[in-house]
Amino acid sequence: MRADTIIYNIKELYTPHRSLLHRGTEMAQLEVVPNAFIAIKDGKIIDYGQGNYSKYIQDNTYFHNAENNIVIPGLIDSHTHLVHAGSREKEFRKKLQGVSYLEILNKGGGILSTVKATRNATHQELYDKAYQSLNEMLLFGVTTIEAKSGYGLNTETELKILEVMKDLQENHPVAISTTYLGAHAIPHEFRDDHTGYVDQIIHDLPIVKSRDLAESVDVFCESGAFTNEETKRILEEAKRLGFHLRVHADEIEPHGGTGLAVDIEASSADHLMAASDEDIKKLAKSKTVANLLPATSFYLDKDYAKARHMIDSGCIVSISSDYNPGSSPSENYQLTMQIAANKLRMTPYEILVAATINPAYSLGLKEKIGSIARGKQADLVIMNAPNLDYIMYHFGVNHTKDVFKNGRLVVKDREIV
Repeated sequence: MRADTIIYNIKELYTPHRSLLHRGTEMAQLEVVPNAFIAIKDGKIIDYGQGNYSKYIQDNTYFHNAENNIVIPGLIDSHTHLVHAGSREKEFRKKLQGVSYLEILNKGGGILSTVKATRNATHQELYDKAYQSLNEMLLFGVTTIEAKSGYGLNTETELKILEVMKDLQENHPVAISTTYLGAHAIPHEFRDDHTGYVDQIIHDLPIVKSRDLAESVDVFCESGAFTNEETKRILEEAKRLGFHLRVHADEIEPHGGTGLAVDIEASSADHLMAASDEDIKKLAKSKTVANLLPATSFYLDKDYAKARHMIDSGCIVSISSDYNPGSSPSENYQLTMQIAANKLRMTPYEILVAATINPAYSLGLKEKIGSIARGKQADLVIMNAPNLDYIMYHFGVNHTKDVFKNGRLVVKDREIV
């Protein structure tokens, strides 16, 4: 088979092994190929390795010089709140002055201010803002994201957000795996009727399914949000309808959301800063991915998830940005990776696995993306770095040089093509 694209002069190629379930100590295992090339045909990788690639050349083959830089799989950010209106910088100074989130919320701020702005925004306004965020993510080497609704908290606006994401999927290079998060918070109009709002969410699930607007359903299982019982009720119905399940679990207090995620066979349990040792043991014996969000802990100046304990216990760990307007207002996924090194004490090899193949696994995309392998999509990032460690060491800058999505060059010399 001849190639339509050949990437050559790669100093080192780093990729997780395709066939390995990356949990525990296996997360530190990568294939490293020096002096490498990658041959691509019709958006898929047909070969990679060292040596002579002349057998793949045809008359119209495009040759892309990696210029002695490293190549990694396209990064996968598997927990974002992409679509929302407004911003909350006016609350930032208050937080620095010690004003509590609850006090801000009671004055109409916090998530309720984002909900109000998002309800008032048009489809086009939401689309334009999210499109710009996707551009920023792409420039940092992210080629696939998971994006949640959750800033509507009523049927009309939640569907509007999901429709925006559907349009973005059709028009932007970054692939989007969509999640319905109507159970993000209790809206103001249901503050005295939690059961009524849970009923509304369950009523809306078939609508979301019938319109093919989401692959997954998520619930914020936490004190002040949704109880374990409410979470289970929503997700059991979602599972019956054929959705994948995700859970915001044990972010603030150890309420057992992590264990619940395992019990209902959720694809991921996210946050986990307060997960108990008992639930971590359950997680290690399951196929539920521990999706950790270190940039949120950094921004809020809160405790970090016990990543080392989870990995040493045998958990499947991924990392995500949690991009959102309240607790992680940054599209810089490389910063998330760097914080994972410094604060979660994860090694560069573990971080690459947690940013590629493990999130691909949690999104049900492991056979398509997440590693450099024959037959997989050519989602690739050329990093302007001498080695993988350098990306974690030299923090706060963008190391991306070029990005390929489905074999197409979409970023060249840090500019979107």
